[in-house]
Amino acid sequence: MNLPRPDLVMVTSLMTYWYPGVQETIAAIRAIFPDVSIILGGIYATLCNKRAIESSGADQVIAGAGHSKVLDLIATHTGYSVNAQIHPDDPDAWPRPAFDLQHQIGYIPLLTTIGCPFDCAYCAVHYLHPGMARRSPENVVDEINYWHHNYGIRDFVFYDDALLVNPETHALPIFEGVLRARLNVRFHMPNAIHIREITHASAQLMHRAGVTTIRLGLETTDFNHRDKLDRKVSETEYHHAVACLKQAGFKKDQLGAYLLAGLPNQSIRSVEKAIRIVKESGITPVLAHYTPIPHTAMWKTACKASPYDLASDPIFTNNTIFPCIEAGFSWDAYSQLKQQVVT
Repeated sequence: MNLPRPDLVMVTSLMTYWYPGVQETIAAIRAIFPDVSIILGGIYATLCNKRAIESSGADQVIAGAGHSKVLDLIATHTGYSVNAQIHPDDPDAWPRPAFDLQHQIGYIPLLTTIGCPFDCAYCAVHYLHPGMARRSPENVVDEINYWHHNYGIRDFVFYDDALLVNPETHALPIFEGVLRARLNVRFHMPNAIHIREITHASAQLMHRAGVTTIRLGLETTDFNHRDKLDRKVSETEYHHAVACLKQAGFKKDQLGAYLLAGLPNQSIRSVEKAIRIVKESGITPVLAHYTPIPHTAMWKTACKASPYDLASDPIFTNNTIFPCIEAGFSWDAYSQLKQQVVT
C-alpha cells in the first residue's frame, strides 16, 4: 500500500461490545505500519480499560476524555510540540469538525453540551464525562450559521445528553439566536431530552425555530418505582410536556418517547403497559434495547440477572441478545411489542 508513514496513529472506540472491530482495526494498522505507535481511546477504552490494555494491541490506552491530553500525547510520541493558543477543556475553543471533507454533507451533528447532571442507573455518561461543560449559545448559533450559509445545510442533529438542562441559559438562547438570524433550518433531537424542562413557552420556541424531531427520555411508565432507574420525570410532568408540545404544533409523527426494553427483571407486561400509556398520550412509543454497561449503578444487578457472564466478555452485553433476558423475553416477544407500537 502506497501510503506515507504517519508519525502516530490514534484510534477511538465506541460501544463496548464492538471491541473485536477495534482489535481488527489496530491489527490492520500494525500490519501496514509495524513501527508506528498506536494510541487507543474512547468509550470502550474507558469503560473496559483493563481489558483494552491487555488485548487491544495498542501501544497505549487512554481512559476518560482524551481531548485535553491529545497535544501532550503527540509531543511524547513524535517529539513535535504544539504551543496551543486554546484551552482544550473549553468547548468554545474547539475547532469545528471537518465535515467539509465529505463529498456531500447530508446533515450536521451538533454537540453543545458534554456531561450530564443526572446519574441514571442505566447510563454511563456520568462516568465517561464527570462534571458538565457547555458551549456558549452564540458559539453554537455561529456554527449553525456557518454550515447553513457556506454549504447549504438545512438539517442539524443535536447529540447532547443534557440539551434542555437549565434551558434559560443554553437551549432557549440557541433557538432564539436561530430565529434572530432568520435561518431556514430543521433540528432533530434523537437523543432523549429531559421532559420536565418542557413548558408551553419552550415548546413554542422550539417549534418556531424549526425543531422537527423530538425524542423524550421517558424510559419507563412505572412512575411509582422509577427512582431505581432515574429521577428525571414524574407522571404529571410527562403528560404536561406532551400537552405543551402538541399545543405548540408538533405532530404525532414528530414526537416519540423512548421506552427501555430488556431491563433486569423487567416483564413483558410492563413494557406492554408502557407502550399503551404512551400511545394513549398521543405520541409514538420508541423501544430502546437495554445495554448493560460497566461502571453504572445497574451493572451488578444486570450481571446477576443475566444468563451470560457479562463481566467476562463485553460481547455478552450486546443488546441484540437481550443479555438480561426475563423468562419469555425473546425476539418473537419483542417483535410482538414492536407490532403493538405501530397498531
